[in-house]
Amino acid sequence: MLADLRSRLERDEFTVAFPGELALVSEYGVSRHTVREAVRRLRDEGLVIAGRGRTPRRAQPAEIEQPLGEIFSLFSAVEATGQVQRSVVRTLDVRADGVVAARLGLEESTPLVHLERLRFADSDPLAVDRVWLPERLAAPLLDVDFSRTALYTVYASRCGVRVTGGSERVRAVVPSHVERELLGIGPGVAAFMIDRLGCAAERPVEWRQTLVRADRFSVTARFSARDGYRMDGA
Repeated sequence: MLADLRSRLERDEFTVAFPGELALVSEYGVSRHTVREAVRRLRDEGLVIAGRGRTPRRAQPAEIEQPLGEIFSLFSAVEATGQVQRSVVRTLDVRADGVVAARLGLEESTPLVHLERLRFADSDPLAVDRVWLPERLAAPLLDVDFSRTALYTVYASRCGVRVTGGSERVRAVVPSHVERELLGIGPGVAAFMIDRLGCAAERPVEWRQTLVRADRFSVTARFSARDGYRMDGA
């Protein structure tokens, strides 16, 4: 019974509602004690949410939040929810890109280290992350294993470059067919595109575009009567 419920949860059979105790007793022909033990195990594994006197329900993936006004790390934000952040590296090479070089204040022919990753929260695809860095700064990163590594950590430790600020724009986009396949989402799910210019002491050292699932990501802001807050939209 327990193994079958796990399998059905993985196949997304209970997106509307998880069966109640009596329904599971009838379906599997087992005692209420067996059902309760199975639900307890699923709860301990984080697959369902259940409490005394409440009907169990399927646990929803934790939402990743990006606070405004702070240097954001998707790696740290995912890990803070208790999930494991891992990546599949799709590209790590050196190339020229005149548009990106101009954004970094460089000559169009300047070689850039380009890193593209498909990033996961546990087993779920979360974001497609594309980063460009000046090769003269980032060449030591070409042999780094980025499957479980935060870029800013190794950029600082290997290259002596610490991203201390910059600018960022978050906008809603419609993912392409290929991007939907990578992220494992249907046509009804939107996405956010995050454009970031990262700087070290006012010097541009990173251009990044991150396409992240909108059903797993939100932008948050703190405000107060004294300081207020401002969101600039374009």
